[in-house]
Amino acid sequence: MAYLVLVRHGESLWNQKDLWTGLTDIELSEKGKEEAKKAGILLKGIHFDHVFTSPLKRALETYEIIKKELNLNVLKSSDSALNERDYGDFTGKNKWEVKKEVGDEEFFKIRRGFNHPIPNGESLKQVYERVVPYYKEKVEPELEQGKNVLIVAHGNSLRALIKYLENISDEDISKLELATGEIYVYSIDNNGKITSKEIRK
Repeated sequence: MAYLVLVRHGESLWNQKDLWTGLTDIELSEKGKEEAKKAGILLKGIHFDHVFTSPLKRALETYEIIKKELNLNVLKSSDSALNERDYGDFTGKNKWEVKKEVGDEEFFKIRRGFNHPIPNGESLKQVYERVVPYYKEKVEPELEQGKNVLIVAHGNSLRALIKYLENISDEDISKLELATGEIYVYSIDNNGKITSKEIRK
C-alpha cells in the first residue's frame, strides 16, 4: 500500500484578485503562504519518497513551504504536464466581470465544463490529455512499488487527475472544485487502485 497525496497550491496574488491566472507565473499571497504551511502541518505523519510539482512559482513555493514544515529530503520532479490550464484569451481577466459579459450558463461552461473550448486556450479535456499520460508514466510505477508520492499542482490539473483516479463522468467533473491549499490523501494498492480517500483542509 502507498499514499498518493494531491495538494493544490496556496492562494496566489492573482487568486486574491479573482483573476484567471492560467500559465502566468504568479507568486503566493501571504494567505497562500499560510495555507501552504497549514498543508505541511496536516501532512505530518506521512513519509514521502518522491514529489512531483508543476514548474510554476505558486506550486514550487507551496512545495518549498511544505518541504520546510516536514523537513523533507526527497527526489523532486517538475514537469509542465502538471501546469494549470491555459485560459487563453481569458488570462488576466476578472472572473466575475467575465461572468457579467457572457452570462451564467456560458461562464459555468468556461469555468467548469470538461470539453468547452477556450479561445486560444485549453479545455479541461486537453489538460486531462497531458496530465493522465504523465501520471501513468511517471507516478503510477512509484505507487506500484509501494512508494508514497506527493503532487503539488493546480486546481485544473488536479481536477483532471482526480477525474481519472475516481472515474468521474464528464458531466460530474463540473461539480468538483479544490480550494487553495486543499489536500486529497489516497491509499493506493499495488495494482494502482484506490482503497481509501481522505480530504484535509
